[in-house]
Amino acid sequence: MYANYLLDAYKQAKNYVQDKQIAHDLNVNAARISEMRKGKRYISDSEAVFLAENANIDPKEALLGCHSDRNENPKIKGLWGEIAKKLNSQGFQTFGIGISAISLAGFGQFRAIAQCALCILC
Repeated sequence: MYANYLLDAYKQAKNYVQDKQIAHDLNVNAARISEMRKGKRYISDSEAVFLAENANIDPKEALLGCHSDRNENPKIKGLWGEIAKKLNSQGFQTFGIGISAISLAGFGQFRAIAQCALCILC
């Protein structure tokens, strides 16, 4: 899960020992961090950006990873993973094009537009 990677990276960057220190920085209950690690609760976009920026991780990568975690459909989760790999291999140069195409996608047209976005990124 990307959430664990993000939490661990933040923890290491801050030289923290316990997850409750992360919880304090995020202004959430310590039990929430445990829920995030177990996949019972997902990291919000704002939390992901905060953690990424403070752990020297590209916030775009963090958002992609967190959105992938949120999806239970293995096919869509795989699409998020493919998009992340393509963007990562290109250094996020075409990130705006891909995300714009995906954000315009409706549920019924998601696959077609996601495929189009992947073609653009190639």
